[in-house]
Amino acid sequence: MKQFASLSFDNLINKLVTAISEFPDKRTGSNIKYQMRDIGLSAFSIFYMQSPSWLSHQRIMEKTKGRNNARSLFGIEEIPSDNHVRSILDEPSPGHLGQVFSGTFKDLYESGEIDSFRCINNNLLMSFDGVQYFHSSKVNCNNCSVKHHKNGKETYSHSAVVSAIMRPGHNRVIALQPEFITPQDGHDKQDCENAAAKRWINKYGEFYSKYVVTVLGDDLYSKEPICRLLLDKGFNFILVCKPDSHKELYEWVGELDALGEVQTVTIVRRKGKRKEIDKYRYVNDVPLRGGEVALRVNWCEITTESDNGKIIYHNAFVTHHRINEDNVAAIVSAGRARWKIENENNNVLKNNGYHLEHNFGHGARHLSSLLFTLNLLAFLFHTVLEISDERYRAIRNSLPTRKSFFNDLRALTIYMYFSNWDSLMNFMIKSLELEFHDTS
Repeated sequence: MKQFASLSFDNLINKLVTAISEFPDKRTGSNIKYQMRDIGLSAFSIFYMQSPSWLSHQRIMEKTKGRNNARSLFGIEEIPSDNHVRSILDEPSPGHLGQVFSGTFKDLYESGEIDSFRCINNNLLMSFDGVQYFHSSKVNCNNCSVKHHKNGKETYSHSAVVSAIMRPGHNRVIALQPEFITPQDGHDKQDCENAAAKRWINKYGEFYSKYVVTVLGDDLYSKEPICRLLLDKGFNFILVCKPDSHKELYEWVGELDALGEVQTVTIVRRKGKRKEIDKYRYVNDVPLRGGEVALRVNWCEITTESDNGKIIYHNAFVTHHRINEDNVAAIVSAGRARWKIENENNNVLKNNGYHLEHNFGHGARHLSSLLFTLNLLAFLFHTVLEISDERYRAIRNSLPTRKSFFNDLRALTIYMYFSNWDSLMNFMIKSLELEFHDTS
């Protein structure tokens, strides 16, 4: 398989460089020792290599060998100090990096790589979720969310709404740009996940919806304002719908069930020596809330029981997809895939080397959120290479864990010099004695 040119490591870095070149820079004259490009790429490199000390090793390599991998791999001409990076990157807003996410997504689409993520009605599935990445009782800035406790103490935090493309049975997700939960100008109330999600939809909805997308989310999102906004922007949706927060809808479902108008489908599956029974119920065209002008939605429910009658799983969803006996299982499967944003996105970022909740630097304005976004981009770039680069995928698959891969990557680039990313990948292929035929 030939790698699509725009998905190569060098072109991914070039997208990032283009975005960094638009960062605001208040430095003047002799105060500009390091280029903004070097500052931004230096911060990105520690997330990409999953090592806060990686740059210090490259400084040592430069002194001893007169060359280093920060320059050859990432294009960093001069490596600034960590404090200088934090100082300069407090000014740029993370919104400057949005074009890198959307540009990478567009390249995945044009290469055809995104098609493997399509499922129900040939849609892509996009899930939203809130994630907290900083929490402290002391460190804070103007963009922190503040929680006032009954004992008079205050705690400070940073959170974001993250989004990603996923599908049932796929072990990767495509990270998209985040929207930060932060105090908004002209608003007295604390910002929240719901409001941040609406901002994301308004900012990016028209770009992504043209690729035919169904949005997934938990019960927080299955409220009429968000559902109408999703439809207005061209999205479909499959959202968790709980009885406690949708009383009028469930009253309709109960009345229709009594009339025999709620349809049922039962599917028996074998799981080893045992059987599991999936019982689906569904009905179309019910109101999402009370009132004459309520949005009409389609509702479905799944209850999974073991062969001894014990309930293993239960959930319900609302959607704009028309439901029938042939697609109800697929719609539920798509709705349940929203958990992948927790498992394959948030948990990987927190627990598998990206150290999402580590305080790399807080700053007074945007530093914390900008570093979070660069970390997310590092995760996206690794995912893209695993999808599109045969060498990268062969190396990852030959090693027992993700941790092993990054341990090897760090060790090699700390002690050895590589002239470019291709030479590093080819060295690892040869050293691991992998069978690989370059078709590029």
